[in-house]
Amino acid sequence: MQSEQRDAVPERVRKVIADAGVSQREFARRIVMDPSKLSRSLGGARRFTAAELSRVAAIGGVDAGWLLGTPAAAPPARRQRAQGPSPEGGRPLQIVRETVRLIAEHGFHAVRVQDIAEACATSTAAIHYHFPGRDDLLEAAVRWCMDEDTARRAARLADAADTADELRQLIELQIPRTPQQRWQWSVWLDLWAEAARSTAVGRLHADYYRQWRATVADVLRRGIAEGVFSPADPEAAALRLTALIDGLATQVLASGPDAPGTGPDAMHAALTAYVDATLTAH
Repeated sequence: MQSEQRDAVPERVRKVIADAGVSQREFARRIVMDPSKLSRSLGGARRFTAAELSRVAAIGGVDAGWLLGTPAAAPPARRQRAQGPSPEGGRPLQIVRETVRLIAEHGFHAVRVQDIAEACATSTAAIHYHFPGRDDLLEAAVRWCMDEDTARRAARLADAADTADELRQLIELQIPRTPQQRWQWSVWLDLWAEAARSTAVGRLHADYYRQWRATVADVLRRGIAEGVFSPADPEAAALRLTALIDGLATQVLASGPDAPGTGPDAMHAALTAYVDATLTAH
């Protein structure tokens, strides 16, 4: 009987995703879960963890017991009517957003689960229900930052006029001008150190940079074909540009936004000069 209930879990999660009216990848983003893990779990190659199912239930507005096939659990429609107001995006995303904000302000190791619970106006038990340990929270925070950055990057590229403008948009996205951009970079700097010590976060960190460099290399490759950029190895050029962006952004954050010679405008000027001298076709 228990085996039959477990076998029904993927099908019930599929129903939740269908009722949400979003793609499987988008649902994975909402529950802060690796899309490949969600795919394997739906296919029966791995089991959902209790924390993953709690996030599915919270985002989908269903009873976690119903997902597990508990007879007494409320079906989705009844559960949704019984629920009161919930945080924007659901409790799991609220927890992750507040975790990222606190990391940006205080650093990961200074942030306690109690601090996150207070920021979310909930209990530490509720935090652990969705994210059992600090490592789970850190991994979720990294994944959320990656997803947010990827979405902003896609929006910028969609609005670009040509490949030269695409590269300008990508560069501008990385310059810490606004409070939000500085906040994002503060989180990344703190997570870089964690990536060096954590295998799980290290893999996410490496995946993010592969995606970023692939995006830049694709823009350069198309620009070279169009005669906008000089002939070069797109992957190598993307690696060098990424290293320059990271180094300059670190200086901006360490020096402050108004420091002479190391502010956002100086960073933009340095990157523009680099692109004009080494990448732009003359």
